[in-house]
Amino acid sequence: MKKKKTVAENPAEMIPSHHEEEEEEEAPVKAKRSKPEDAGREEVGYHPVKLSRSDLYRPPTAEELNQLKEAESLFHCSLLKMQMEELLKEVALSERRKKQIDSFVQTVTKLLQAVPDSPEVEVSDLSWLSSTVKTPFLLVPKTTKGKFHMAPPASVDLIGSYPLGTCTKPRIVVDLAVTIPADVLHPKDVVNQRYPRKRALYLAGLAQHLMSSSDIGTMRYSCLHGNRLRPILLLMPPVKDSSSFTVRVHACPPPGFFKPSRFHPQRNNIRTEWYTGLQTSQSESNDPPTPHYNSSVLGDLLPRAHLQFLSAISSQCSAFADGVALLKVWLRQRDLDQGTGCFNGYLASMLLSYLLTTHRISNTMTAYQLLRNSLNFLASTDLTVNGITLAKDPDSTAPSLAEFHSAFQVVFVDPSGHLNMCADMTACTYKQLQHEASVSMKFWDNPTVDGFQGLLMTPKPMIRTSDHIFQLCELVKLQSSCKKMNLLSELMDHSGNYVRTALPFILSLLQRGLGQRIHLLTHSLSPDPEWSVESEAPKHKAQPPLSFGLLLRPELAFSVLERGPPADSPKAAEFRQLWGSRSELRRFQDGAITEAVLWEGASMCQKQLVPRQIITHLLQLHAEIPDSCVRYVGAMVDDVIKTGSEVPSTGEEESLLVVQSYDDLSRKLWRLEGLPLSITSVQGAHPALRYTQVFPPLPLKLDYSFFNREKTSRSLVPKEDKPCPAYITPITVICHMEGSGKWPHDRLAIRHIRAAFHIRLGELLKKHHNYTCRPCPTHLDVWKDGLVFRIQVAYHREPQVLRENVNAEGLLIVRDNEEAQALEMATIHKPLLTSTLHGLQQQHPCFGAVCRLAKRWLGAQLFSEDVTEDTADLLVASLFLQPAPFTPPGSPQVGFLRFLHLLSSFDWRNNPLVVNLNNQLTAADYTETKNDFMACRESLPVMFIATPKDKKSLWTKRAPSVQMLQRVVMVAAESLKVVMRPPLDAYDVLIHLNPKQVPLLSQAVDPPAVTFSRGIMTGSVAQSGGALPVIDHNPVSLYLKELREAFGDLALFFCDPYGGTVIAVLWKPKAFIPVPFKTSQVSARSVEVAGEEANTVPNVEAILEDFRVLGKGLVKSVEPRTEKWSF
Repeated sequence: MKKKKTVAENPAEMIPSHHEEEEEEEAPVKAKRSKPEDAGREEVGYHPVKLSRSDLYRPPTAEELNQLKEAESLFHCSLLKMQMEELLKEVALSERRKKQIDSFVQTVTKLLQAVPDSPEVEVSDLSWLSSTVKTPFLLVPKTTKGKFHMAPPASVDLIGSYPLGTCTKPRIVVDLAVTIPADVLHPKDVVNQRYPRKRALYLAGLAQHLMSSSDIGTMRYSCLHGNRLRPILLLMPPVKDSSSFTVRVHACPPPGFFKPSRFHPQRNNIRTEWYTGLQTSQSESNDPPTPHYNSSVLGDLLPRAHLQFLSAISSQCSAFADGVALLKVWLRQRDLDQGTGCFNGYLASMLLSYLLTTHRISNTMTAYQLLRNSLNFLASTDLTVNGITLAKDPDSTAPSLAEFHSAFQVVFVDPSGHLNMCADMTACTYKQLQHEASVSMKFWDNPTVDGFQGLLMTPKPMIRTSDHIFQLCELVKLQSSCKKMNLLSELMDHSGNYVRTALPFILSLLQRGLGQRIHLLTHSLSPDPEWSVESEAPKHKAQPPLSFGLLLRPELAFSVLERGPPADSPKAAEFRQLWGSRSELRRFQDGAITEAVLWEGASMCQKQLVPRQIITHLLQLHAEIPDSCVRYVGAMVDDVIKTGSEVPSTGEEESLLVVQSYDDLSRKLWRLEGLPLSITSVQGAHPALRYTQVFPPLPLKLDYSFFNREKTSRSLVPKEDKPCPAYITPITVICHMEGSGKWPHDRLAIRHIRAAFHIRLGELLKKHHNYTCRPCPTHLDVWKDGLVFRIQVAYHREPQVLRENVNAEGLLIVRDNEEAQALEMATIHKPLLTSTLHGLQQQHPCFGAVCRLAKRWLGAQLFSEDVTEDTADLLVASLFLQPAPFTPPGSPQVGFLRFLHLLSSFDWRNNPLVVNLNNQLTAADYTETKNDFMACRESLPVMFIATPKDKKSLWTKRAPSVQMLQRVVMVAAESLKVVMRPPLDAYDVLIHLNPKQVPLLSQAVDPPAVTFSRGIMTGSVAQSGGALPVIDHNPVSLYLKELREAFGDLALFFCDPYGGTVIAVLWKPKAFIPVPFKTSQVSARSVEVAGEEANTVPNVEAILEDFRVLGKGLVKSVEPRTEKWSF
């Protein structure tokens, strides 16, 4: 339910009805929209009302004081109160809409009362029904006893949410109960589907009668909450208002026609002999109970009684309707309010009634308190174990709660004491409801979270809520599952609906198999089928695939070993029965011999799919559902960051190797002796050291035949005729030296001292550990374990020295500058961010993988220059630190989808994104950040990200620009459908590169087949020694840098840094405006003379030629794409 910002649901709704006009006249301050008919009259000007001094300083009334007190004590702030009130206005029906509904209901009622009689025939004889209208019922078995005739309804009444006042937009449904005359039915019709079939025939008769009327728009059949025994007729008003509301026609027996005791959950009303068509020797008393069938028939007897009960309760509680409306919005956003076995608005009203009648909430509470208490009750009450009942004093024939529990998974008994209103709900759906309620309660009171947004405005589709998802396709296979699991009596109870029959058993099987690996197992609620009155009822297999969601426990979900009971324990047989041939006896290191199951999984990305192996094995073994029917969506997008041919990996193992090698280097640096000053800290400042490098550096073994040697240092130099050597990433390490009075106070002298430290560190590392080192003025490169570490010595006062200047008068001036900021960023902020995010990875094992996917997407879409690595890591961190209304992501895929959703839906214009690293920010800090942001919005970066140590958003200061952020937002919204391949049609020129000279070619989204080598050998890597390789040499990024320096004022350049073979060029429109001729500004421009004026414009042909010349050997071709620039 997206919140609408400007226009009401229907433009006509903006014109107030007379009723509304009267209300509005009381408040003259409100300016009303002028109506078309007023146009001819004199225009009325509205002015602010001038209040007298006594009115202006009048003390607040008692009511105003109450409202202020309420806002202070109940809500975090008055804003939340206003948001709730606005939302309630948004979903309430306008007076105009109510009038439309009332007049349509009147029309339908008149038409229904004029239904003609028909002669009495056998139930199976349809000769009285015209061939165009079909019966909305699946006849399984084909025939049953009984007589039927059409007759006008005994009564037509409004039932459900509309007369109760709890009907809400956007899906307006009005329920109409049509009472079947008593002489059409027989008291014994409860047996063998006679009543449901007569009910369906009666609806078909009504449909036939209504077809001839022009007052009805479209007419379709559906089923109430997916229950095929309870078909309903959907009527829409004629075309002009067709989308506005639907009237559902329910056929019901006369009140009290059947005895409620006939529908006890332990009684049978479908005879096995009739259902199977086989003669059986067993007597009627041996037939299995049919609780679901009984509750569907009984449900038709009680709607009027329920409406009376709810009306009586709601009349005592003024906020009842608003409370139900908020609860319905909450359920809608979580996809729990529609479909088979849902928790719909009717149950929401009954739940509030239960809380009111048991005095858990009082009649004077506000809608906000009603919602809060309902969620609190749901979170803390398990109706799968302890059912609740609305019956005050049920009669002696009513079943006990224990009897209800033996027949149904979730128990909530209606006021009569005979009907379980949650009969169709599975335990998993209720557990999902409980989980959602407890998550909502947790973040509701957190002042650092926008509770209203998370609670009522954020949709939670399964794909963004569950860590792994799988679908069962070809539902017809569930017929054989019912056979395999021996569910004949349950199938009879569900009247042949094998999907509904098998589902609870499949869920409990998966729950047993997945055990401690998951927090929660959820499933989609099959939508209510809808079909034309002229077509047959759809078969059970026609519904969309069933989806299941898993919420994983990351610490246990990916274990490859399932350890069972000891071999001699009585539970061992049960374990073997569950796992079948996969179970085997194993001896463990502690000497125990137990049953165990071992799953495949060498790398983390294979272990991610252990739940998939469990699910497919159990479904095949116990339910005969083949692997081909299970569509598992757990790691589909992970392919773009996979490396390794034998054992595929998504970078976890490689990152760990880098971190271990760094830790070893760090220890060795700490222990070095012979330095003039001691080392005070060694900090990593590279994404690979926080597990977020898209493709972590791999230890390399070089083939020296591909290189020449440099004369002095014997370093390797690439041969000209060979492909560009493999790219070797330098891993940055910041090494802080202690402060001392010996440090100079001059910027140049400090640089010289730093260079001397680099030389000395290199000598010591070579001497003690035989590492090949190359010192430079700015850094020291160390070749260790097949990786290159780039050590930079830092002095903590250097940024301060860079800010100090002495002016002409000899005064010391301290002024911030770019150089000091860049140095601070490199030596202070980046190392701090790296260590903080390294800690986050330890808490959430999939954090690194989500970052890698997010950055791979940004690269593929050519946004790496605009959303930098550090910015992307912070965006992903916010998903783990403030996941509300979700739980932290438990798999890379769900984290990546939430990253795209965050990019595309966050209000960057009006809100700062606060990333509360290490939980250091308090509620007051949040408020202060928000206030500062609003005060200085215009001068702040477009994408503003605040952290505890950075309230100015340093990371996004330079990029993205407004235009690029808009593009990122748009592409992210589209990418929720198509993920990694960028659309190139928006660019003006494409520069195609020679794949041989692109060192990261293997990382491309679609890597081409490669027939050449880059001088890398397989085998183990030497830990120390060897010649220094070519470091940080990437011709593509060097070429991009040259292009931006030469033509940055004319065009923007984009490239995928991970193996992209295309550079996309976008001309800047302003660059093509002719400017007056100046000799200083003629580079890449041609002169156009018109009369006396000489202007210059960019010379596109020459520029394209320059692209080729600059990139000689690297550029394969330059392709101009657009016609808008004249060549």
